Amino acid sequence: MEHVYELTTSQDLLYCKDENILQEAKDFINSYVPFDNGITRILNTKTSFPLIEITEINNLVNLQKINDIRWVNKFFAAVNAKLPDGGIFISCVEIYTQRKRRIENRFPKFIAKPYLALSFILNRVLPRINPTKSFHSYLTKGNNRVISKAEALGRLVASGFEILGYEYINNLLYFAVKKVKEPSCDLNPTFGFLIKMKRLGQGGKIINVYKVRTMHPYSEYLQEYIYKCNSVDKGGKFKDDFRIAEWGKIFRKLYIDELPMLINFIKGDLKLVGVRPLSSQYFNLYPANCRERRLKYKPGLIPPYYADLPKTIDEITVSEEKYLDLYDKHPVRTDLKYFFLVFYNILFKKVRSR
Repeated sequence: MEHVYELTTSQDLLYCKDENILQEAKDFINSYVPFDNGITRILNTKTSFPLIEITEINNLVNLQKINDIRWVNKFFAAVNAKLPDGGIFISCVEIYTQRKRRIENRFPKFIAKPYLALSFILNRVLPRINPTKSFHSYLTKGNNRVISKAEALGRLVASGFEILGYEYINNLLYFAVKKVKEPSCDLNPTFGFLIKMKRLGQGGKIINVYKVRTMHPYSEYLQEYIYKCNSVDKGGKFKDDFRIAEWGKIFRKLYIDELPMLINFIKGDLKLVGVRPLSSQYFNLYPANCRERRLKYKPGLIPPYYADLPKTIDEITVSEEKYLDLYDKHPVRTDLKYFFLVFYNILFKKVRSR
């Protein structure tokens, strides 16, 4: 049975009799929901149907974890449609690491490990493969979906929300988000092993760069959030990037993730040596004069980064400017020089991607 509560003050939540609301969760909700400014409604639902009958709402709390919501994006879109601009939405999710911990605590190791492996295939792989996802959805009704932290937050951002904060409570991740825009019209989650990433090519043309997926699905929607929270680490990568899967870190160290970019080389989108093809978000971190100059050149498979090994955005900019200055004078000689220098660093200095 669906429960709907209408709250107008924080006291209503603090003394709410619903046993599903833990005190820690109440504290989390109270820290984000402005009870003195409008009506907050609390739901405990797996579907968007209860939202249809709600006519007045400023903020919404759903106590049901999103792992058991069959059509997550449609539910988020329905919440977005009901909330006014700036409205707060709070819910929770059991992320993959929490689920793993729960199962390992429940079963002996010799049972937990094969159980997790089988569960990963049934509840994470099959729902994302075209031939099986519809059948899987029909059988499970969307229950017990395995979701990573990056996927949960990425779905929310893609659905038009800004992440305000999150907190681990009783082996669940509670999140608070704010409506800032309509849901994205180009939802294209990277579920497959081989993915296409939108990058800026020569002349500002958008090209699809092929790579082996190393990040969790919907990670592409979190790039601005990750930069805002964690800034940039040495080598120009984002600090503490939880979007990267454990197996993805191995693929990056071995350069396996970049092998499909040979497709772009064959198609003519990339040349062998050149500045790295960047996403629009990362591109905007560069100074204006560097952005303008960069777009005049075709990006490359092998960037000057691996030759100079810069550590900061400023150093990366200087490194690319040096390469472009040399390229303007002696294109072929410069690319050959960088090609052999990069492979020397990789083979003998053990330079690895991150």
